[in-house]
Amino acid sequence: MEQRKREGGEVTKDMTVGEIACRLNLTCIAGTDGLMKEVKGVYIGDVLSVAMAHAREGELWITVQGHINAIAVAVLVNLPAIVLVHGVQVTQEVKNVAEEEGIALLSTNQRSYEMVSQLVKNL
Repeated sequence: MEQRKREGGEVTKDMTVGEIACRLNLTCIAGTDGLMKEVKGVYIGDVLSVAMAHAREGELWITVQGHINAIAVAVLVNLPAIVLVHGVQVTQEVKNVAEEEGIALLSTNQRSYEMVSQLVKNL
């Protein structure tokens, strides 16, 4: 992992989706090519149009949106991965599109708050 400076001057270590998934015990259900992508931040939200407007390139998206339109938003904004909370299940079609687009789909039974707490504690 390389070090870099972010706005505000703090030094952070770059992490990949796969490293975060491993540290937080997340299950990759599709899009394994996305595991190698760098994560630059985190976006949390469930409204697709708001995510489209406010998520930033390279962010990990924590949401309950497990349908094909969520993959489209991730592609449009250039997000490396979607973390599906609350044990949300997806169809095979969604898995196939995530694979095709290189978007990692990660899953956890945790709630959004618990997931964010784990991120803060472990990263």
